[in-house]
Amino acid sequence: MTKNERDKIENLYKSEFEAGQDNLDFLGMDLHKGVSLISAVLILTFIIGTLLFPEVSSQMLGAAKSWSINNFDWLLMIGGNIFVIFCLALIVLPVGKIRLGGEAAKSDYSTLSWISMLFAAGMGIGLMFWSVAEPVAYYTDWYGTPLNAASKTPEGAAAAMGATMFHWGLHPWAIYGVLGLAMAFFSFNKGLPLTIRSAFYPLLGERVWGWMGNLIDTLAVLATLFGLATSLGLGAQQATSGLSFLFGVPDSLTTQIILIIGITIVANISVIRGMDSGVKLLSNINMIVALVLMLAVFILGPTSAIIGWTGTTLLAYAENIIPLSNWIGREDSTWYHGWTVFYWAWWISWSPFVGMFIARISKGRTIREFMLAVLIVPTMITVLWMGIFGGTALEQASTGVGQLAQGLSSVPLAMYQMFENLPLTNIISFIAVILVLTFFITSSDSGSLVVDSITSGGKLDSPVVQRVFWASTEGLVAIALLVGGGSAALSAIQAGAIAAGLPFSIILLLMCVSLYLGLSNELAIQKLRKAEQKYT
Repeated sequence: MTKNERDKIENLYKSEFEAGQDNLDFLGMDLHKGVSLISAVLILTFIIGTLLFPEVSSQMLGAAKSWSINNFDWLLMIGGNIFVIFCLALIVLPVGKIRLGGEAAKSDYSTLSWISMLFAAGMGIGLMFWSVAEPVAYYTDWYGTPLNAASKTPEGAAAAMGATMFHWGLHPWAIYGVLGLAMAFFSFNKGLPLTIRSAFYPLLGERVWGWMGNLIDTLAVLATLFGLATSLGLGAQQATSGLSFLFGVPDSLTTQIILIIGITIVANISVIRGMDSGVKLLSNINMIVALVLMLAVFILGPTSAIIGWTGTTLLAYAENIIPLSNWIGREDSTWYHGWTVFYWAWWISWSPFVGMFIARISKGRTIREFMLAVLIVPTMITVLWMGIFGGTALEQASTGVGQLAQGLSSVPLAMYQMFENLPLTNIISFIAVILVLTFFITSSDSGSLVVDSITSGGKLDSPVVQRVFWASTEGLVAIALLVGGGSAALSAIQAGAIAAGLPFSIILLLMCVSLYLGLSNELAIQKLRKAEQKYT
């Protein structure tokens, strides 16, 4: 290789752009002009329109969601499969030894804290409800059955556990992993700002700092803010249902608003304290409480049956992952579109938030370590979680114990209905409520830090007032939607986020290409450096 070729490779990602150069100081906040202003206008317009016409908005965005899911299921499914293959390949390919931040970079967090933070931000709250509700829904044919398995049979139970694991296993974490790795690599190894646009520098060059980059980052801000606000609103409804079921607390709008305010206050305290003493601390607490709850259910529940259900979950997942990944000639069309394609669009719409947060906490890890922690470890943890919670639920449903034997009546109450048939019901249920709330808090503060980074042009440290602003905005949007439009308004925003998964899937596929180019060049540079050191 000639010197010119070497210089070309080494200078390929040298940019004249500097994070913050296109920012403005507004009320003590350091905001990127294009992204922040456009995002603010779109957020206000969207919320006002949804509040004024909640039913119409819900119908229109619901139609957009259905159109995306029914007409582009093939794109979402192919994309999900590509992301899994791409991430698994990075583990075994030579690029896996590249270290995020450079060869001398050190990790900012212990492995346990790192995994706790990425898991809490990624899907901790969803597992609290769907690990019970989803297997029961499939087993009792609540909305179709996976692969047309016969409902309420041993075969149907195995298919239910395998399909639930499919939706919470390798595929969603691969979606997060692609975006997270791209953000971390181009920021920590190439010195570009920590924003979504930076991942497209190999494809677009300096044009990423123009309108195309603004568009990409604005879409990420909207997807993150609306996704979190929707989850906060729906989560408040779920939490109040649990409190009402357990302790007779009124399941009212007032209770939901009080919960959101409380969650937002604690999230603000967390973002003010920062990553180390805020987000990391809460994430570690989350994992400890989750472990306590998981062990409690394992010990107090049908322990021997749970062990069997855990094995069934893993085997059914391995056996059905290929047929469940197929998009051609599906005979279980109702279930396939209503569950799998919906989930893939939802994970993709959440990827800017979760992926970027994972990137922020992953400096110092090799790509192989990164992918093992982001892809394999959470999947194995989820197998255990599904085996314990889903297995206990199906054991009750299949043996005629409790309300779950009658089918799924309410997603928010399913977990508490399962706890009713275990010893120490009130204690376990109280721990579960606390865990639900802390998971919401970690999602809120993690999301606030992500939006804060994007809207500041990729800066890792921004004014405290700016962090407080975004954390408070999430809560205010959720409250406004609940008060102004209730479930219809929340459903409209959720449908909009799902519809956004379609264009963002294309962005992620292009990101794979861009990331591969970047990693290949980085590997070439490292080989050149080692060769030079050998002969000097």
